[in-house]
Amino acid sequence: MATHDDAVRARFGETAAGVAEHAARQVDRVREELREFLPLSGEERVVDSGTGAGVLALALAPLVREVVGVDLVPELLAAARAAAPANVTFVEGDATALPFEDASFDLAGSRRTLHHIARPELAVAELARVTRPGGRIFVDDQVASVDPLAALALDRFERARDPSHARTLPDIDLRHFFEANGLVAERTRFQTHRRELGGCSGEAADRARELSPGGLESYEAETGWYLLRKPRLGG
Repeated sequence: MATHDDAVRARFGETAAGVAEHAARQVDRVREELREFLPLSGEERVVDSGTGAGVLALALAPLVREVVGVDLVPELLAAARAAAPANVTFVEGDATALPFEDASFDLAGSRRTLHHIARPELAVAELARVTRPGGRIFVDDQVASVDPLAALALDRFERARDPSHARTLPDIDLRHFFEANGLVAERTRFQTHRRELGGCSGEAADRARELSPGGLESYEAETGWYLLRKPRLGG
């Protein structure tokens, strides 16, 4: 029986070239935004969980000592490796069961990944597990409305546009996941983006346009950036 992970591999395996091209255009902009948002010394060892084509990992590369990107999709990892500097490596793995020891990283990050994961609470728990006490976690993801009907309509649209979509989480659910792992929120930022209705064709594209929350050609998506700290033992 096919799993949601299989849907993710199929979706992004087929579209890896386009995803990588889109990712390459974002790296410089994301780097400048991260430079302002994250308190970095330049000596951090970082994991990028659900790296995809490596936007977060490649953006962070000049700002830290080492980055390890993890993803389920071999085709995306191959594209990311092609653009990687010497201090970035990419490995195949599951965001809900990261192949690393506890407290292995100074910073654990996830960018636009949680809404593709059937059990996002496990992915957050893994980010916390592999971060050292006193280290930080960074999460960037789309956020849903607190109105359950609006959130349901958004997920229906996103799944029509992208079969690998699982669920867009509202801010309160994300915060509950963070609190459940003892993480302390240090900084948050919310932004609204206008996105084109790309990524699908034929009947799927017609269905996505029919369900679009913002029009036939584009829609607005809200994203949240979260910077969290894993407390040191004893406080």
